[in-house]
Amino acid sequence: METPAQRRPPPPPLLLLAAAALLVPAAWSSAQGPPATFGPIFEDQPLGLLFPEESTEEKVTLACRARASPPATYRWKMNGTEMKLEPGSRHQLVGGNLVIMSPTKAQDAGVYQCLASNPVGTVVSREAVLRFGFLQEFSKEERDPVRTPEGRGVMLPCNPPAHYPGLSYRWLLNEFPNFIPTDGRHFVSQTTGNLYIARTNASDLGNYSCLATSHMDFSTKSVFSKFAQLNLATQDARHFAPSIKARFPPETYALVGQQVTLECFAFGNPVPWIKWRKVDGSLSPQWTTAGPTLHIPSVSFEDEGAYECEAENSKGRDTVQGRIIVQAQPEWLKVISDMEADIGSDLGWGCAAAGKPRPTVRWLRNGEPLASQNRVEVLAGDLRFSKLSLGDSGMYQCVAENKHGTIYASAELAVQALAPDFRLNPVRRLIPAARGGEVSMPCQPRAAPKAAVLWSKGTEILVNSSRVTVTADGTLVIRNISRSDEGKYICFAENFMGKANSTGILSVRDATKITLAPSSADINLGGNLTLQCHASHDPTMDLTFTWSLDDFPINFDKPGGHYRRASPPGPPGGVVVRDITDTTVQLSWSRGFDNHSPIAKYTLQVRTPPAGKWKQVRTSPANIEGNAETAQVLGLTPWMDYEFRVVASNILGTGEPSGPSSKIRTKEAAPSVAPSGLSGGGGAPGELIINWTPLSREYQNGDGFGYLLSFRRQGSAGWQTAQVPGADAQHFVYSNASVQPYTPFQVKIRCYNRRGQGPESLTALVHSAEEEPRVAPAKVWAKGISSSEMNVTWEPVQQDMNGVLLGYEIRYWKVGDKEAAADRVRTAGLDTSARVAGLHANTKYQVTVRAYNRAGTGPASPSDSAVTMKSPPQRPPSNISWTLSSSRLSIKWDPVVPLRNESAVTGYKMLYQNDKHQAPTLHLATKNWIEIAVPEDTGRAQVQIRTTGPGGDGIPASIYIMKNGDTSMMVEDSAVSPTAPGALFSGSVAVLIVLGFLAL
Repeated sequence: METPAQRRPPPPPLLLLAAAALLVPAAWSSAQGPPATFGPIFEDQPLGLLFPEESTEEKVTLACRARASPPATYRWKMNGTEMKLEPGSRHQLVGGNLVIMSPTKAQDAGVYQCLASNPVGTVVSREAVLRFGFLQEFSKEERDPVRTPEGRGVMLPCNPPAHYPGLSYRWLLNEFPNFIPTDGRHFVSQTTGNLYIARTNASDLGNYSCLATSHMDFSTKSVFSKFAQLNLATQDARHFAPSIKARFPPETYALVGQQVTLECFAFGNPVPWIKWRKVDGSLSPQWTTAGPTLHIPSVSFEDEGAYECEAENSKGRDTVQGRIIVQAQPEWLKVISDMEADIGSDLGWGCAAAGKPRPTVRWLRNGEPLASQNRVEVLAGDLRFSKLSLGDSGMYQCVAENKHGTIYASAELAVQALAPDFRLNPVRRLIPAARGGEVSMPCQPRAAPKAAVLWSKGTEILVNSSRVTVTADGTLVIRNISRSDEGKYICFAENFMGKANSTGILSVRDATKITLAPSSADINLGGNLTLQCHASHDPTMDLTFTWSLDDFPINFDKPGGHYRRASPPGPPGGVVVRDITDTTVQLSWSRGFDNHSPIAKYTLQVRTPPAGKWKQVRTSPANIEGNAETAQVLGLTPWMDYEFRVVASNILGTGEPSGPSSKIRTKEAAPSVAPSGLSGGGGAPGELIINWTPLSREYQNGDGFGYLLSFRRQGSAGWQTAQVPGADAQHFVYSNASVQPYTPFQVKIRCYNRRGQGPESLTALVHSAEEEPRVAPAKVWAKGISSSEMNVTWEPVQQDMNGVLLGYEIRYWKVGDKEAAADRVRTAGLDTSARVAGLHANTKYQVTVRAYNRAGTGPASPSDSAVTMKSPPQRPPSNISWTLSSSRLSIKWDPVVPLRNESAVTGYKMLYQNDKHQAPTLHLATKNWIEIAVPEDTGRAQVQIRTTGPGGDGIPASIYIMKNGDTSMMVEDSAVSPTAPGALFSGSVAVLIVLGFLAL
């Protein structure tokens, strides 16, 4: 092809382009459209949902939508089993969404997954857990009074009712809304709900009630405990040292990004003040480090470690310590992407995930588990195919999971079998080339498998020679072209699916060359100047001359002369790199044009090829004068590829940079930094897993890079070492059957390369793999306490060396059912009792208890049985009548007689709330009437009455009572009759409206 001739630009930037014009017909081409079909790609996946058991919502919707061609069809799994979605059932498929009508915990709590399918394949959505939240009422038993000497500390237990999820707590003193303040003397634990008073005084005397509140996705519920009386004995004026009563646990586990709060509160006189510190580091300035709580809004691995709370007053101090252990859900480091592959070829796919504990990786094909077989090899995150067949096409998913979560990466594999086809990419029809030059003719038909390529000139088959080469991708290259190379060239392509060919014509032309270029000249203002330009060219082509000034074409038809002003310097030339060490090089260059303004200074820039950004570097001398042509570059990284360029500046600005230098690599040096992120844990029995963050290329400093690990059992003298080659290595597994479960090891790491070893990291403490607890709890005792609840207690097991005991798991099932169908409840800590809710009335249950740790659950305790109470009466109190005087309200109702399948009625609960106080007042009655004092200025009140008994509380009846000025009005209901309406108020009337049954 004819190219513009190059010349050395003179000071006035007048540029002449001499070009020979050749008309070439456009080659036939066609834009490739989108594929006709593609597999499902999720656009909306189900999310976990917490549904309040008492919610008035009538349905739950789990979303699922996928883009696919043809459109996808949908199925759903619950707990791994495909659901039958039939018309008219409670489970409906709306588009891809699953709608559950009238959801209940017994039938609908579980793990859900959406499956989207079309003819290409099937993909499985992430897991969504549907949980049911609840909050029971506090125990109806009266609370014992608490007595303590004035001046001493005291703790009032909350003993919250059964609930899910967690609660928030506040305390009332005497009446609502007189809440206990959160000051240095009072503290309400948001872990247990207990109220702590560091030093009591006379103002603390009174009745206390714990308010527990449950916050769910779209519902909030609060319940009150019975009042407990705090009595103060004779004042004890003595001062005493702090004693920490509210302690955070020895180990607190949290996921990266979660909020962590540690609690610490002490008794003492004077009232102690609380401060926090990190034993093995410093606290973040963003955290609250004074007061009874240490709050970490978003925990990270750097926050892991030991923390200490210190309580201090003038009489002494007390401390408590515990550790925060940070773990993480899986996250992708490398994911798979859609792949097109030729039939019969080999394919390797890979994915990698990070997490703590380290995630395991498995594979799915069209929604089904994929294991090694025949031509398929599955090895953790690597999937390899040999000799692909059309049957290997489909949707594939890489699944990474640990105990904190599961993530999915999806991609489509399309195995192709195509005969060679040149329609989308034919050989160019006319190929111009300059005599003495070089030409490349690509031959790239669409084909699967890859086609074998053969070239001919006319009828002569071309073979490789000193001038002619056919490259591996089928491109024909001809060098030192002469007139004899002109002619018709044909590319033949063939595979087992068929064959095809495409033809192009090579036309050889003489190159266009500038034989006389304009030369530099100085001229007096107003003088004339002639610039000459001659060129040689192929006689078959037209020659055109174009002049430009400052890169803009000159309009010779415009009247008047031309001028130019001085400008920033032109680019320097001839950048050469020499004297290369591990951190420095010597750079030299030649001056560019100053464009009529002296060069003031040079700036040196560097980048790491191929895509690095140019940035300024440190030099010696630091300031490079305008007459310099060499300087030393400082502060480079060992064993790193670099390119350099030079930029000149003058008083008018910075000019264009020089062209980049040739690529060089600095010398090697020993590593200078240690790896970070040293951690571990998990794995199989007898294993110690050590993880770290691999060093990136810029810190490796040389070839032959790897890691040196040193580890030993804590307390032992000698170190064991292991060498892990490879820069990308990020874990090491030490296996030894003698390693006991959860053994602490001291671990440190350093890097090495061919030049030596780098510095050693700080020592980290890593534990070997845990095993399940070996001991079962003893003396399990279960007792039904209502129609839907039972209490379970047991004796604790001792901490064993298998790991850290996290709590207990209660398994319970109906007598007659199999234990495999048992429901399970886990304690959040090492409590030795639990309340199990959500049971069926008048039903006998079997119960076992197991201890658990991170490795799983231990052996089961001997079983015990318990029978729940009969259900409370399902009818509310009726025929309610009332009498209201200025300060007393008397209410009567018909007794509720339980049926044979209902529990006895031992009394009644009345909840009274007037318009002057937001907090309701609870009253108990053993008979079918009650009389209470009411404020004289009450204008409107609500009353709810229900039965109570061994089976729990019954359904309430709700009424409103109102005073309306001088208006006389009575609204009656068949269940309610006012007593002596004429004798109610002087000058006012009470109105009773029965509104039906409402939940207390």
